[in-house]
Amino acid sequence: MTQPLLSIIIPAYNEEKRIRPTLERVFAFLDAQDYAWEVIVVDDCSSDKTIEVASGASQGRANFRVLRNEVNSGKGASVRRGMLEAKSGLLLFSDADLSTPIEEVNRFIEKAREGFGVVIGSRAIRGANIVTHQPIYRRLMGKTFNKIVRVMLVRGIKDTQCGFKMFTREAAQKIFPLQRIDRFAFDVEALFLARKFGFKIHEMPVTWKDSPLTRISTFRDSFSMFAALFTIRLNNLRGLYRA
Repeated sequence: MTQPLLSIIIPAYNEEKRIRPTLERVFAFLDAQDYAWEVIVVDDCSSDKTIEVASGASQGRANFRVLRNEVNSGKGASVRRGMLEAKSGLLLFSDADLSTPIEEVNRFIEKAREGFGVVIGSRAIRGANIVTHQPIYRRLMGKTFNKIVRVMLVRGIKDTQCGFKMFTREAAQKIFPLQRIDRFAFDVEALFLARKFGFKIHEMPVTWKDSPLTRISTFRDSFSMFAALFTIRLNNLRGLYRA
């Protein structure tokens, strides 16, 4: 069986300091593979030089694109745009900080080939390698959030928030046109829709390290994250997720 075509989608907001080393590492890895690929950076209306730096790192590659949102719309909106504009058979979004190293992607491809529509990185299952832990207050908040997610929306998944998730083209085309959460918990919504439409989900242990430059405020943004869970439930009851 030939290797599938792969799209890497990287949502970015004010990432001028990190985007060049991230892209250089991604390109170096993908250049060594024997399958066709593309990389898409979706800039969420950054106020810095993210687009200029990203474009400069491309070295004129035809399989690299930078898309820019007209207004700041949120990480969920950026991932959705990248997923809907990607051309490949397998589509993976990765955080711009590469907290999960890009070198993990081939393991995800193998699982997708086994019939899983969605393969997600996990820091919470046996085999995960946490190089640098989050501060304890963020870990406690994350565990609390995930327990509520498992009760309300997506049972059986221990880590819904790791920013390294792969979708087959079939799954992406079914899920992302219906995705409505633009900011926090957009990935919970995507997993909820994957389950709703019967796609098999595999939780993959990954290497992961905390980024000290994260823009998520555990306390300021926690209310928005929990409120989004109720929004997802309400959207489903209102029939907004009908294929």
